[in-house]
Amino acid sequence: MKASQDFIKQLELLYEQYEKEVLEKLKVDILKDTTAKTYLTHSNNFIRWCRNDFVPGGRNQ
Repeated sequence: MKASQDFIKQLELLYEQYEKEVLEKLKVDILKDTTAKTYLTHSNNFIRWCRNDFVPGGRNQ
């Protein structure tokens, strides 16, 4: 694990808020589907990386 459990828990709580905000913007056509998906995928990958559950480019190795 690259980060402490406390830090990851805080990060996950913040991600939930971020996800709600992105989805709200999607709902009112401020964001396109592909943009919202990109925002959520990459931020989720960062959290996974902090948990040591993701390696950037790992599928390409």
